[in-house]
Amino acid sequence: MLVFRGFSRSAPRATALSIGNFDGVHLGHRALLERLRAAAKSEGLLPAVLTFEPHPREFFAPGTAPARLSTLREKLERLAEEGVALACVQRFHAGFAALTAREFIERVLAGALKTALLIIGDDFRYGAGRTGDFAMLEEAGGRHGFRVERMGGVVVDGERVSSSAARAALAAGEMERAARLLGQPYALDGRVAHGDGLGRRLGFATANLRIKHDPPPLSGVFAVEVFGLPGGPRRGVANVGVRPSAHALPRPLLEVHLFDFCADLYGAHLSVRFMHRLRSEIHFSDLAALQAQIARDAESARHYFQH
Repeated sequence: MLVFRGFSRSAPRATALSIGNFDGVHLGHRALLERLRAAAKSEGLLPAVLTFEPHPREFFAPGTAPARLSTLREKLERLAEEGVALACVQRFHAGFAALTAREFIERVLAGALKTALLIIGDDFRYGAGRTGDFAMLEEAGGRHGFRVERMGGVVVDGERVSSSAARAALAAGEMERAARLLGQPYALDGRVAHGDGLGRRLGFATANLRIKHDPPPLSGVFAVEVFGLPGGPRRGVANVGVRPSAHALPRPLLEVHLFDFCADLYGAHLSVRFMHRLRSEIHFSDLAALQAQIARDAESARHYFQH
């Protein structure tokens, strides 16, 4: 997959394009991308997406922006898996936010991205003040030579699939609901770094993953499956948080204890799938109480995987 930063380069040929944040690449996104891929193949177009970094809400209201479901790297990896051939990552800044709807159409869609077919969600708005709508796109498409399609939302178990719904499920610890919305269990990726050895001293050695999500969309203790290990995926128990019972951390850490596994993982890049939430992160009066709770958590996670 080609990745362009901004519009300093034009698309190599005419595109079938979709636009969005694609946070989490959930089932709604995947349905749209499936249509994009099929249309591009039948019409000889390049399947492409335009996405933004940072998320527009992080630009306009950084203090209240929602937790991201995926980092930019994770999002691009999943877009590539969905058959996207070109991802244009536009830095969302004051200059871009000030583009009028007409300027956006002329400079971005008809210009740099050579749009022949535009497929958008039914809630898509664009341009300064979000003044651009579907009718304006259709009118502009007639002048600039591109077609516009609009897709409705995807509903799962009576709930409209969205990044906001997936965030709400994760924040509530409803991992099975989140997996239904995302189309797979939620995962965090990270590289294993050296820790302070507390887990090993307590009898539960952990792989400490430095994650880029701050804040992450979930916290607490979970039964997990871990991918990227020698010999294939393994099961375990994980904590996401700031470790209030030890030396409190300035930013969240993902700690994973793998069942029946002993190997040096420093430097490995792992993907941790969150299957079931066991409890919230709490403070313990001493390390003995923490050690006893970790033992109970490990037993609960093993029990979850046995049923």
